[in-house]
Amino acid sequence: MRLTTQSLKKQLKFQQINPNKSGAIDQFALLPRLMIAWFSGAVFLFALAPYYIWIIALISPAVLYALLLAPMSNKRAFWIGEMYGMGLWCVGAFWLYTSIHTYGNTPMPVAIGMIAIMGLVMGLFHGCLAVVFNRFFAKQPFSFTALWVMQEWLKTWLFTGFPWLFVGYAFTEQVWLNSLAPLFGVLALSFVAVFLSASLVEIAKKQYHFSVLAGMMLLASTSIWLLNPNWTTPKNTPKLSVSLIQGNIPQDLKWLLEFRQKTLQIYAELSQSEWGQDLVVWPESSIPMLQTEAAPFISQIAQIAKRHNTTWITGIPYADIAEYNPKTDKYEPFYNSVMALGSEGKGLYKKQNLVPVGEYTPFEGLLNWALPDLMSGSVSFRPGKAYQAPLLAKNNQVGVAICYEVAYPDTTRRNAINTDFLLTVSNDAWFGTSAGPLQHLQMVQMRSLETGRWFVRATNTGVTAIINHKGEIVDKAPQFQRVVLRGEVEARQGTTPFMQWGSYPVLLLSGVLLLISLLSKLAKKSQ
Repeated sequence: MRLTTQSLKKQLKFQQINPNKSGAIDQFALLPRLMIAWFSGAVFLFALAPYYIWIIALISPAVLYALLLAPMSNKRAFWIGEMYGMGLWCVGAFWLYTSIHTYGNTPMPVAIGMIAIMGLVMGLFHGCLAVVFNRFFAKQPFSFTALWVMQEWLKTWLFTGFPWLFVGYAFTEQVWLNSLAPLFGVLALSFVAVFLSASLVEIAKKQYHFSVLAGMMLLASTSIWLLNPNWTTPKNTPKLSVSLIQGNIPQDLKWLLEFRQKTLQIYAELSQSEWGQDLVVWPESSIPMLQTEAAPFISQIAQIAKRHNTTWITGIPYADIAEYNPKTDKYEPFYNSVMALGSEGKGLYKKQNLVPVGEYTPFEGLLNWALPDLMSGSVSFRPGKAYQAPLLAKNNQVGVAICYEVAYPDTTRRNAINTDFLLTVSNDAWFGTSAGPLQHLQMVQMRSLETGRWFVRATNTGVTAIINHKGEIVDKAPQFQRVVLRGEVEARQGTTPFMQWGSYPVLLLSGVLLLISLLSKLAKKSQ
């Protein structure tokens, strides 16, 4: 059939009258794509502890990659990425609901709304990833993987950071991939896993050239595991005997003034049979008052520990006496801290990475000015300085991470320098029987892998554990029981490549790949 000028005009006129006919169908098709994106983000939870279905960590990013390959507007790409991120965070971090609703006394609808808002905000990371991927780069596994790693890295510091739900954590116990952790950290595991998942999509499209590179990455990782290099070595000293005290203090009672003495009594009684061990560790804020208020009790326990040749380490809120404020008649600021006392115990560590809202009020200065009545009773912790000296325990240098900050790879890396082993204290009672405490423990395992150090973990309600330098759980206590976990910890020396270089090699590689991808897209446009 010949296409005349008149018939062409009729077609153009029809399209002007019905400009959105094909677009309406396209917009309708967007809804199932958004639902698929949300679901693929939500199921990622099952790749992590306590489920450990690591294959989902490959499938989940692959679905997002496949959804973004089609030509689309930046707006559409954003919402596909945003929905993926919302599914990831609303389900993967739903453990926050327990602290908001159960212990924060927030009504259920409001608590669920707060989780949704958190998911919406954190989903912006994947939303922005999708837009940038769609707008600026050639759509292939290299650029997608590099952008994924960049957005995970941003979560470690942007707006104080929330470094949770990284793809790499799904492979903490997969030895064919976790051998990369002491080399380049958790982001290296994320890099290889996401590149592999995107390459699987390309293989399904019969684009096999990326499969060769993915295979080479797996071969390199597996080879490192088979060679089993020891980046750190045991020190020529006896192992330390340790007792980790799990007090199992209910969260709704922990900070009540009338329950303070009962809390101290519980920890003192649990420790009675443990004096004589090299190290006795109490968890985060196990002494639920400032050291100035608990001075007689602290002195008494320290003397007992010293008589039995034991180093005693405890978590405690700490007020610097040198920073007394006569205007308020208070010691300011306050720190969430850990201190070492007793026999051959010395030092104080102040938490660096604080929990927004939970430990400090964001924009506190502005709120104090704008809402002085509302803020009059509020008290915030202050962050400790970077590069603090390790604690001393029985002639061992002990690096410390308090609770949430063990999720920060570079903070723990800095704290591990020139140490013999690592210690973390926590109070995960805020999150009840949810997956949160188990995900938290999985992160401690990754930090052990990255630093080549043993980790002892003392918690209020669990999971109290001893982890070796390969990230393996040597022993752990049952959750939600008043119990003592006894074991031994090995002092190690040396540094891993990750301790020296941090995440910078992976970030540099990602930057180079993005540059190549950008130039590739510009070259195609110019043709």
